[in-house]
Amino acid sequence: MELKDIKQVYFMGAGGIGMSALVRYFLSEGKVVAGYDRTPSPLTDKLIEEGALLHFEENPELVPDCCKRPEGTLVIYTPAIPDNHKEWALFRNGEFVVKKRAEVLGIITGDKRGVCAAGTHGKTTTSTMTAHLLHQSHVDCAAFLGGISKNYKSNLVLTDKSDLVVIEADEYDRSFLHLKPYIATITSADPDHLDIYGNKENYLEAFAQFTERIRENGFLIMHEGLEVVPRTKKSVTTYIYGREKGDFHAENIRIGGGRIVFDYISPWQKIEDVELGVPVSINIENGIASMAMAEICGATADEMRAAMKSFEGADRRFDFHIKQDNLVLLSDYAHHPDEVKACAKSIKELYSDKKVTALFQPHLFSRTKDFYKEFAQSLSLFDEVILVDIYPARELPIEGVTSKLIYDCLDENIQKSMCSRSDVIKTVEQKKNEIEVLVSLGAGDIENDIPQMKEILINR
Repeated sequence: MELKDIKQVYFMGAGGIGMSALVRYFLSEGKVVAGYDRTPSPLTDKLIEEGALLHFEENPELVPDCCKRPEGTLVIYTPAIPDNHKEWALFRNGEFVVKKRAEVLGIITGDKRGVCAAGTHGKTTTSTMTAHLLHQSHVDCAAFLGGISKNYKSNLVLTDKSDLVVIEADEYDRSFLHLKPYIATITSADPDHLDIYGNKENYLEAFAQFTERIRENGFLIMHEGLEVVPRTKKSVTTYIYGREKGDFHAENIRIGGGRIVFDYISPWQKIEDVELGVPVSINIENGIASMAMAEICGATADEMRAAMKSFEGADRRFDFHIKQDNLVLLSDYAHHPDEVKACAKSIKELYSDKKVTALFQPHLFSRTKDFYKEFAQSLSLFDEVILVDIYPARELPIEGVTSKLIYDCLDENIQKSMCSRSDVIKTVEQKKNEIEVLVSLGAGDIENDIPQMKEILINR
């Protein structure tokens, strides 16, 4: 099936952040878009407002009649959908064209110049920042993002002026191997998704395979110190970047007064006084990678400097909800030990004189089983840790794997406690008067409680 022949698109798992960008894309193309998701959310509410026909009950009778005809129907699914799902069986056993999200993204962007950010962590902010740098410049771009850009209130950016498309290249389920980048950046390669890859060696091998997919005369930009051994074509130019060393790096870093300013150094120029719109230290490196990609694509120094300052970030990536002298509430998507560590260091750097409390909801039983000791080490950088039940996402429970595995390994010198998912709000209410800085961490549904947390803390 050619994309031009598609009349209607049905999504199995429409509310995922990656899937929802494709929902928006096909709506923009004038297609009938329908789908199922397990639970409603603010994102699915927005998609319904935008025209998507979504439902949340596993029921083939709720599938629109036009989507039950194989002719002209494309079905896009996420691997998180179980094999015994009744609607999934309807499509899988019929004569439908059925594709994974990553396959469709690869097809849509196949004739474009893909500007791809990959990595265990950092890829959402880096891709969102790169999209802003390019979209605000004379170069322009489209973008399929893995987070909601605060600048554009969406995870989809469209253009009719440029063949550049910024893509968050997700390594889960080897999805990024469906892409053919013009520019690929690898921000990090700390083993993750071991339920898919099995071991560190296979994980690193997938990133090496990703570098093989970079086009002739393309570019690879790697964070210094990564264990990935690239296998690029001879015509691909490889650069290294880092905070203070590499082909692209920062000099004269100034942190203070709620601001971070640095000078950007590239093989071609020095751009002085670049200010971060989201002033956390990890964004120095994300910013360097983003500026490197934007510079290669032709954005000017003045355009990049202005866009870096006006960048508002992505939802759930170091996302401030209260920012007062005596009270701070923020949320972060960190769900890997190295992400938790980077978040902790950034917050402690910003608020060295305050008590920082982390409310952490582990994501996946398998990830907790693989990394509970590492999670404990990272979380022990906070002053207080409140551990919530594991968010299962696509998984069934694993015997003996609970948040207590992490709890038992936490440093004895910090305050620590556990609470059930249903008691999160009650716990915040009980602790409201002793909270100075509270960060809600994780990729699960704890984000849904942020509005209530905010109300409790502001009105304490």
